[in-house]
Amino acid sequence: MEHLEELRRVLIISLAATIVMAGVCWFFSDFILEIILQPVTSTGNKMHYIGIMEALMTKIKLSVFLGFLVALPVTLWQFWSFIMPALRKTEKVYFTIFVVVSYLFFIAGVLFSFYTVFSIGVRFLLHFGGEELLPMLTVGNYVSFAMMFILPFGVVFELPLAVFFLAQLGVIDHKWMVKKRKMALLISVVTGAVLVPSPDIITPLMMAAPIYLLFELSVSIVKLVEWLKKRKAKRKAREEKEQELLEAENQAESNVTETNRDD
Repeated sequence: MEHLEELRRVLIISLAATIVMAGVCWFFSDFILEIILQPVTSTGNKMHYIGIMEALMTKIKLSVFLGFLVALPVTLWQFWSFIMPALRKTEKVYFTIFVVVSYLFFIAGVLFSFYTVFSIGVRFLLHFGGEELLPMLTVGNYVSFAMMFILPFGVVFELPLAVFFLAQLGVIDHKWMVKKRKMALLISVVTGAVLVPSPDIITPLMMAAPIYLLFELSVSIVKLVEWLKKRKAKRKAREEKEQELLEAENQAESNVTETNRDD
């Protein structure tokens, strides 16, 4: 019951932090909305809304999304403090590093997605309309599509970090990952189609390509981890050998001393 009460406190604080940050982000929603609409407005197109409540609900949805991102350090800190008492000293250090780095990777994935894949993809798709067709984009659908496209990138960017820890634990190795390249390509395409459902093939591929590139980066990370492990093992073996030689020399000197004393 004590653990459940503590978990309840963690969930309440995390939810409260998200709500408070969402309220703060509401005052910056127009500025953030202008940035999110930039891939469309930069092409000379305008955004529309077709429902009375659409503009309001879009700003609320965007504020909650931004509030979640801003309050994520508080949420991670709460879960960190909940798990920390059950860990040993070394595990606490590794877990703290994992929490901090995972948040940085998540934000990096969100920013990378918006400023590269998403922005380029939107301009590329609008280019197909030409001068004859006029896009009638609604702000509600566009913002929902943007969040649905951007958020998974933050999760996918955790892949190299997860692979690093699995390699450290010896769960996976470089040869195994190289053998699974074809499977990784298939999973990347399927994941792109699931995370970004779209009737066209280009949009899911825009998601699938970075996922597969992250897999290739993970392969290199595993190879680096294995190289560092081998180097550490060789250094340890060399140190043990030197220690054994030193002990043998000391023993020999001790034997010579005892022999001289006997003489």
